[in-house]
Amino acid sequence: MGIYVSDLRELIIKPYLNGLGEYSEVAENLLLGTAAQESLMGLHCYCEQTKGLGLYRITAEKHVELWDNYLVQFPELASQQRGLASQQQFLKNPHAELISNMTYATGMAWMIYRRADIDTSKSLDCAALAQLWAAHFDNGTGSPRVAEDFMQTYRKLVMDDSKKLVA
Repeated sequence: MGIYVSDLRELIIKPYLNGLGEYSEVAENLLLGTAAQESLMGLHCYCEQTKGLGLYRITAEKHVELWDNYLVQFPELASQQRGLASQQQFLKNPHAELISNMTYATGMAWMIYRRADIDTSKSLDCAALAQLWAAHFDNGTGSPRVAEDFMQTYRKLVMDDSKKLVA
């Protein structure tokens, strides 16, 4: 599996953030960079070592924790997020949505950043995005967050050619 950077940007991230009324270029680029860093834009959607799932490698435990400790505080937001999931499959295996449903997974990744209450109103360069990712993207894997790694991956996969298919 894999996705073009431009497709992820235009078909998944922008519509999701616009639907929430939370679109910003920073949020868009932060989610793109996170998908690039965590899964190489969907090239690796499951990590046996860390148990990370999908584009953003969110663990099942972090998924539950986001629902139980964050989304529960915002019923309307929780309803919007739940509405992105498949009706039948979510009830059988909610964590599979992190792999099979890119919009849902993007939403859960955004919840990690949203909970951190980051400022997305100012334009940020690659280094600043990397710092936000390193400081706030706790997807439950326990993987080290090295800003330089994010910057290298972002430059290679997101900035070099936004139309390139990585997988």
